[in-house]
Amino acid sequence: MNVFDYSHALIDEWAALRPTIATFMGVPGHDHRWDDFSPVGAAANAAFVDRVRAALAALPPPPDAWHALAADMLTDFCELEAERLESGDHLLDFNSIASTFQVLRMVFDMMDAGSAAGRDAMVGRLEGLPAALAGYRALLEAGLAQGTIAAIRQVSAVVAQGRMAAAPAGFFATLGDTLTAGDLATPERDARVRAAVPAARAALTGFCDWLEATYAPSAPRADGVGRDRYVRFAKRFLGMTLDPEETYAWGWTEVRAIEAEMAALAEQIAPGLGVAGLLDRLATDPAGQAPSAEAFIAEMQARQEKALADLAGRHFDVPEPVRRLDVKRAPDTGTRGAYYMQPSEDFSRPGSIWYALSGDGPVPLWDEISTAYHEGFPGHHLQIGIQVALTANLSRWHRLGDGYSGYAEGWALYAEQLMRELGYYERLEYTFGMLANQLIRALRVVIDIGAHLDLPIPADAPFGAGERWTFERAVDALHTRGGMKRDHAESDVTRYFGWPGQAISYKVGQRVMLALRDEWRAKHGDGVESLRAFHARVLGCGSVGLERLQRMVRA
Repeated sequence: MNVFDYSHALIDEWAALRPTIATFMGVPGHDHRWDDFSPVGAAANAAFVDRVRAALAALPPPPDAWHALAADMLTDFCELEAERLESGDHLLDFNSIASTFQVLRMVFDMMDAGSAAGRDAMVGRLEGLPAALAGYRALLEAGLAQGTIAAIRQVSAVVAQGRMAAAPAGFFATLGDTLTAGDLATPERDARVRAAVPAARAALTGFCDWLEATYAPSAPRADGVGRDRYVRFAKRFLGMTLDPEETYAWGWTEVRAIEAEMAALAEQIAPGLGVAGLLDRLATDPAGQAPSAEAFIAEMQARQEKALADLAGRHFDVPEPVRRLDVKRAPDTGTRGAYYMQPSEDFSRPGSIWYALSGDGPVPLWDEISTAYHEGFPGHHLQIGIQVALTANLSRWHRLGDGYSGYAEGWALYAEQLMRELGYYERLEYTFGMLANQLIRALRVVIDIGAHLDLPIPADAPFGAGERWTFERAVDALHTRGGMKRDHAESDVTRYFGWPGQAISYKVGQRVMLALRDEWRAKHGDGVESLRAFHARVLGCGSVGLERLQRMVRA
């Protein structure tokens, strides 16, 4: 057996151990089941890592570079996962945006409600939700006993999300309506749903009650996790060892440069109004808004389709299955923003962008155009779609089971800038919005590192000079300088504080991508074909750590 054969079989073993991950990967056969989220499940994950390490040691030497990459990806996974479990960081799998708690709801978005078999799986998973929550609670209780506890801000956010989802008209009640609607409804399944929905809502309510009564009183009031833990988390996201102090200083350099460019562009758009005045105008200008949430989703879908039609075959090699992309509205959980969900392994479920919107509109467009290219094409959808499709070069584990935020978010942020270079912001306001989004990513660097390491704002900073980062200071920076709505800014800062090291992956990843492109152009020229070849080289690597990406692109 070679490493590709082993990797192929390993995905099935991982899917059986982690059924929710199987659903997100699009690996069939496990949609009715839940992971064991308890300490017993964590021990099973550790045993899985041990088995992989032993199997890798017994495999023959890789015959070529792609097999070597497959082995390296598995080795890297084992090292990072073992460190996460041994350090106790898995006991902090609890935050406002991307922890097991959110998986308990979001996994249903990825499931098939359009077939009888799909609905049966959804009902089975819904029936198992109370047990899954009990296992997750046991994990958090283990952390509580050891003093490894998430900050109170994350607890409050999760409780709010949970109570919203458990409400009489919340997510799980609505899910029950979906599962009993239409021609696929059957008396037997409907009876199961009528029992499962109240049980799920009661279990979720009980979980939130426990969080408030037992977990929250011990939760730290401080948001920062400290330097050692922060560097560990950042390495998992970036695939490189971070120098946080250097990166913090560089982040401030980026903030100053982007703010200067925004000021110059604001003067072009609205002379004398200034950045703050233009931000206020763009937020309310009817001429720059989609009139409704429905119209906004349609506009984003049309923009994706145009970019694909224009650029596929010219700047990017796009496999046929990747040329389909769905844009959808996300269920309301109180968290704002957009996110991408990968296609299934066989592309029967296409890639999709989900927008978590506030209300039914109108929706300002000025800062959403670059987000569309970030989440969709040529951002995440192109990068992840190509990775899933590269069956000849990338192992199944690499294509489906592993990846790095620094690579994925770095590419997507690079894509925002590339679309400016290619002329896809047809209004100056959209370019201004792209810069505002770039500024937000630069602010994330200084907020995330500064808050978690308790670093002072520099004396020559454009705002807050000499102060320490607080929640309010961070929200104000995103709102007043980046133009983010205040409720969105509050949601974002809560996310940074609960997900240390992830917020910097966008800008740090982009930094690596741009430096590699500069090197490539110096060696190969800067024409269209050279740029296309650079994109093919980067995307052909699959999602790898940033240090590995540098080695592969330079090879």
